[in-house]
Amino acid sequence: MSTLSIRQLAKEYVAGKPVLRDISLEIEGTGITAIIGPSGTGKSTLIRCINRLIDPTSGEIHFEGKDLAKLAGAELRAARRRIGMVFQEYNLVERLTVMENVLSGRLGYVSAWTAFRRKFSNDDIQRAFDLLKRVGLADFANRRADELSGGQRQRVGICRAVMQSPGLLLADEPTSSLDPKTSVEIMELMRDLARENNVPVVINIHQVQLAQRFAERIIGMSGGLVVYDGAPDGLTQDTLQKIYGGEDWLAT
Repeated sequence: MSTLSIRQLAKEYVAGKPVLRDISLEIEGTGITAIIGPSGTGKSTLIRCINRLIDPTSGEIHFEGKDLAKLAGAELRAARRRIGMVFQEYNLVERLTVMENVLSGRLGYVSAWTAFRRKFSNDDIQRAFDLLKRVGLADFANRRADELSGGQRQRVGICRAVMQSPGLLLADEPTSSLDPKTSVEIMELMRDLARENNVPVVINIHQVQLAQRFAERIIGMSGGLVVYDGAPDGLTQDTLQKIYGGEDWLAT
């Protein structure tokens, strides 16, 4: 059974101008699936349709026995608990501590009153601390999020997503604001945590070399369509030209 099954997904922000065109994908097992392609081709839209940050125009998104495209209200909130999200710009609450930001990954599992008071169980607190220790930030637990570097903030964002106990982890350009060394470290961390927690990762990424290095499967998009779906070593120059168009960029 697929972890995620997308069938004939389409999205139009303006009628008659589709951003996604008839996308059908099956995501199974664990490991990283990287989505690559030029800007404006629908990569982020696809990621955000999966967890319904954006509503699709048509199609189906099946996850854990439910069509996410049809859910609303409490059912949608319950489904989202099982989909972790790592953002390009981190999306941390800057005035809260690192620990509080990580624990916010449990908000979907507690009552509104508990969430308001930010009172979490000892098990959740220990789990959050263990994750911070795992990513090298245990000593930063009581620091405010706005005191951290970009790489540290992204580590906190990853911990928050893992705290959800997700069945699927999505990442929307998680390395685009980071330097090359930190980008590699973040990709290593997502790969390793995904393996340790037995959860598949779908990541939208601009850096083709990072995708080839860390992904087990690459989906190439162009013009809102999937034009490549296969192993990293299948990304020949001809395939990359089909995805990105032209040849000039390959020489840079």
